[in-house]
Amino acid sequence: MKVAIIPARGGSKRIPHKNIKDFCGKPMMAYAIETAIASGCFDKVLVSTDSLEIAGVAESYGAWVPFIRPAELADDHTGTGAVVGHALDWLDQQQYHVEIVCCLYATAPLLQAETLAEGLRLLQKSPDYDHVFSACHFSFPIQRALIQSKNGGCLPFDPESIGKRSQDLEPTFHDAGQFYWTRLVNGKGPSSSVFSEKAKMLVLPAEWVQDIDTESDWKRAEIMYRLLQEQLS
Repeated sequence: MKVAIIPARGGSKRIPHKNIKDFCGKPMMAYAIETAIASGCFDKVLVSTDSLEIAGVAESYGAWVPFIRPAELADDHTGTGAVVGHALDWLDQQQYHVEIVCCLYATAPLLQAETLAEGLRLLQKSPDYDHVFSACHFSFPIQRALIQSKNGGCLPFDPESIGKRSQDLEPTFHDAGQFYWTRLVNGKGPSSSVFSEKAKMLVLPAEWVQDIDTESDWKRAEIMYRLLQEQLS
């Protein structure tokens, strides 16, 4: 079976109640749940949360919340991998035979169902790869980045590249922070990292990608979402 796992803890600090805060008329996490369901990729769309309030919102939009995540897996230091691993262990104990899992972030309102489905197709037709995840081009060559010196001046991060033309530099990408498809082995994750030779990037347009960690990010994402909806209508 194929399962989406959406981590959604209740203790967001920088944007309080981020996962269920209103975003263009709906709770933020509703977009991830609805996109996962609309993609037609999953047998189950599971939300892992430590919050009964978030669990209720998730279920109202069609997600499956079969357990409440332990508090020790919901602090500021717990990584996504541990959360997904906990959910997979629970599924295995309940005799669910998961072959492919997709970790889908609750704060990805710009993600389209067809993009999610394309990620699955890319994984399925690439048997030598363990992962497919969303990525985006850096808008400026990172080889020409600057750093601030101790006395307040500036220095090139990569002195050998600072004078090169942009077109002569290797293209670079960043994780779009939306979804991570993974092929499992006996219900467990592969030994390879998501960011490795065993992973493929599904590169998205910049206007489909926005990290949401601050209030400024949130406002920008709302503008981008409305513009995207106009383009798609």
